[in-house]
Amino acid sequence: MSRLQADHLFKVFGRRPDEAVRRLAAGDTDREELRAEGTTAAVVDAGFTVEPGQIFVVMGLSGSGKSTLLRMLNGLLEPTAGRVLFDGRDLTALSPRDLRTVRSTKISMVFQHFALFPHRNVLENAAYGLEVQGVPRAERETRATEALELCGLAGWEKSWPDELSGGMQQRVGLARALATDADLLLMDESFSALDPLIRRDMQDQLLVLQQRLKKTIVFITHDLNEAMRLGDRIAVMRDGRIVQLGTAEDILVRPADDYVASFIQDVDRSRVLTASAVMTGGATPADCPAGCDCEAVGPDTLVADLCAVAARAPHPVTVQDSDGAVLGVVPTERLLAVMGGLGAKDAGDPADAGTGGRAAPPGGGKAAARGKAGAESGAKAATGAGIPAQSEKELTARA
Repeated sequence: MSRLQADHLFKVFGRRPDEAVRRLAAGDTDREELRAEGTTAAVVDAGFTVEPGQIFVVMGLSGSGKSTLLRMLNGLLEPTAGRVLFDGRDLTALSPRDLRTVRSTKISMVFQHFALFPHRNVLENAAYGLEVQGVPRAERETRATEALELCGLAGWEKSWPDELSGGMQQRVGLARALATDADLLLMDESFSALDPLIRRDMQDQLLVLQQRLKKTIVFITHDLNEAMRLGDRIAVMRDGRIVQLGTAEDILVRPADDYVASFIQDVDRSRVLTASAVMTGGATPADCPAGCDCEAVGPDTLVADLCAVAARAPHPVTVQDSDGAVLGVVPTERLLAVMGGLGAKDAGDPADAGTGGRAAPPGGGKAAARGKAGAESGAKAATGAGIPAQSEKELTARA
């Protein structure tokens, strides 16, 4: 069973919202026409599932509806139409009391602007969610301390928020969310207020934590590079609608329309695509002549590493599974075409082969891949119980 399911969600603000939903569902109107009538269609017919342990990223520009969608997922906004199922339970049908219970015990949020209490120290901020749940003080301090250690903040428990850098404050917010051990973590533009280098470090930390904790995460961002770095699956939103849903490889190789294609043109494909996305199915004797010691890579090998192998190989590189079975080959011309921005079909694969369109793994796929390729992603391996603090800048950022 999916951990989270959005089923034909609509959110309309303004006049006659139910009528607007009917017209939108029938295709009789659009956002602009409704806006002229004093009605705003913030989310239109959004549907998707999130499996346990996945990082599901919702990516879109300002005004695309992504934050409104997130607030419907945890019941802060009531959908005009549609359902939100959490572990099979319809959140839209719960009483206000039951919904508050679910939000306080099963769902945690990490906000863009930290949302720390200035009159509480780091430990007290990290323990706040547990305090709301009524957890005894000794237990909540123990659990909050463990969460802070996981986030690289051991030793900072008695510090005040204004003594921390922005990156450290956001890690307190992340620790607060993790301390409750909630089943679902919602992150609304959580890293967008940070400096670029610290932002990338926070992405690394999230992937390392995810590899260990395997939380179900819905992550909101306007940054496609961040979406592709973090997401096991990505939903691209425009004007309240999900215009494409798939893995990072799906979106890079098979953009749904010109809007999505315009987003991906500046993405570093070599750090997103893998051998499985660019290979052609099977291998012929011409690809691997008898007696040829062909170079081989695994299906999860990044194209950046694949290019280095292909540069020294006289024959197409084979893609093999862990048992040595050949899954496909990567001809040099296809590799160059895909890196140049052509999709799978345009790159000359008649069968649109490869497994770039496959479903994301049920859980931890991106985090696990990053764990295997830690040097590539820059992710720092967890040592002991926690993750080292990020940078000297952060550790010396006292006021």
